[in-house]
Amino acid sequence: MSLTPVVILALLIGAPFGGQTPPIFNPGAPGQASRVVTADEAVALSRTTFNTADVAFMQHMIVHHAQAVEMVELLRAQGADATVKLLGERIALSQEAEMAIMREWLTVRGQSVDMAGMDHAAHTAPAVAAGHDHHAMTPPAQAEADDTPVMPGMLSPRQMRTLTASRGPAFDRLFLQGMIHHHQGALDMVDDLLATPDAAEDPTLSDFASAVVADQSAEILRMQNLLSDL
Repeated sequence: MSLTPVVILALLIGAPFGGQTPPIFNPGAPGQASRVVTADEAVALSRTTFNTADVAFMQHMIVHHAQAVEMVELLRAQGADATVKLLGERIALSQEAEMAIMREWLTVRGQSVDMAGMDHAAHTAPAVAAGHDHHAMTPPAQAEADDTPVMPGMLSPRQMRTLTASRGPAFDRLFLQGMIHHHQGALDMVDDLLATPDAAEDPTLSDFASAVVADQSAEILRMQNLLSDL
């Protein structure tokens, strides 16, 4: 995504400009003149270039990342392959750092960090809906809930239980298969965001989305190679 004129000019702050700080111009509306803004105003203006799709993307991605971190926690105790564990640690570190970035992005813009309808105690199942609790579901409804992830690309509650019950090489294979699926889900989320009109125009969000694509695409290839060697 292209940077807004305000952001481009803000990036020039401190650059040589006849020995003085260069002015920052905020383009006016059609028919109106541009105006000079301060550096603080330029930063504030750059934070207004987001919409509801951007906010939902960040909120959903936090939940998505949280499940990946939970999967790595299981890997530490139940995995067998040292190389898989090392990759898992890298994934956890990067996703925890990205979660901090996303929370800050939302907080700075006055948005909730919570995804609507999410049971944060588990990160693996939707919150109770329509006044019915988890234990009151009929068997068909319970089966459907168990096989339904919070969002596409995440593991369902049943898949998470299967992973939790596994140990050793069997766990390593399930972990890699699940994390490949997980990473692909994140790439799909970015694709959906970029396909949404007027979304991902915020510079920070745009850079973040690009980093997700680059990092997780590379990790998918790495995990596919590891899986073929197990």
